[in-house]
Amino acid sequence: MVSAIIPARNEEASIARAVESVAAQPEIAEVIVVNDQSSDRTGVILDALKAQIPKLRVLESGALPAGWTGKNHAVSAGAAAARGDWLLFTDADTVHMPGSTRRALNDATDHDAVLVSYSPEQETKTFWERALIPFIYCRLAAKFSYARINDPRVPDAAANGQFLLILRDVYAAVGGHAAISGKVLEDVALARRVKERGHGIYFTAPIGIVRTRMYRSFGAMWQGWTKNLYPLVGGRPASVLRELAAATPWEPVAFFALFFWQAVQAHALVYLFLGFLITLALCHIPYAIALYRNLFSLSCVQYYLPGSCLYAAALIASWWKTTRGSVVWKGRAYPAGTA
Repeated sequence: MVSAIIPARNEEASIARAVESVAAQPEIAEVIVVNDQSSDRTGVILDALKAQIPKLRVLESGALPAGWTGKNHAVSAGAAAARGDWLLFTDADTVHMPGSTRRALNDATDHDAVLVSYSPEQETKTFWERALIPFIYCRLAAKFSYARINDPRVPDAAANGQFLLILRDVYAAVGGHAAISGKVLEDVALARRVKERGHGIYFTAPIGIVRTRMYRSFGAMWQGWTKNLYPLVGGRPASVLRELAAATPWEPVAFFALFFWQAVQAHALVYLFLGFLITLALCHIPYAIALYRNLFSLSCVQYYLPGSCLYAAALIASWWKTTRGSVVWKGRAYPAGTA
C-alpha cells in the first residue's frame, strides 16, 4: 500500500492536475493533501476534488512551529496521518504518468532500495524558464552523479522531493522530516540520513514517468532557485567560487579577446568574425552535448548566454540570502543561517 502526500500552499493553478494524476495510480491507496494555509482557491478546488476522488484526504497544516520550514511541517503532518507501507512525497506542480508508481516500486525491488526518487521532466514555457532551468540541471548533473549516488560503497546521496518514495519503517527510523525540520533542501537531507544508516537509495531521471512546471513567473523562479542553489553547490563560499569558475566560459571569452585584439591590430574585421564563430562553437557545442545527455531539447542551446548569466547571478544571490539576508519562499521568510 502506498500513501501519496502532497503539500499545497497557494497551488490553485496546478493542484487539480497533480491530485488527479496521482490518484489514477492503482498502487496508491490514499492521497493526502496538506493545505498549508493557502490564501487562494486551493482549498475550494480540493473540496471539489474530494467529491470526485474517494481516496483523497485533505488536512490543514495549522500554524508553522518555530524551527520548521513550511514544506517540512506539511509533509510531516501528512506522513503522520498516512496508513501506507510506502510513502510517496510529491509536489503540487507535478503530473504523474500512468505506471509511475509501479515503476518506482519495481525500481525499489530491482535496486534493493528503500528510497526511490525521480528527477521529473521539466516543462519550460517562457524565455526565462528555457534559459535558466536547463542550464541549472546541466550544472547539477555535472556535480551529482547518479552512479555514485546509487552506489552503496560511496557516501554521495541526493534525491528530488518532487518524487520521493520511501519505505515507511525506514522513514520513521531516520526520524522523518522532524529530524530535518529546518532544512530548506529537505530531499537531499533525507536521502543522506537514509544512506548514512546503510540503506540503499536509487535516484534517476526517467522519461515518461513524471513531469513538472516548477515556476509560472520569473519572480517565483528567482525565489525558488535562490533558495536552493547555495546549499546545492555545497553550502560554502569556496564552493560558490569553484562553481562560478566552472560554469563561466573563461576560455571562449579569452579566445574572443585574442581575436578582437588581432582585429584591432590588423584593422581586419575577419579576425573579429572568426573570433565570434570560435567563441560560439566553444560555448554552444559543449552545452548542446550537456542538453542532449540530460534529455533537454537541443533548441535550448540558443539560450546559453542568458542562461549562464542568470545562473551566476542566482548563485551569488543565493549565497547572499542564505548567509546574510533571508530566504523567501511561498510568502514566508527564513532568516540567514537556515540550513
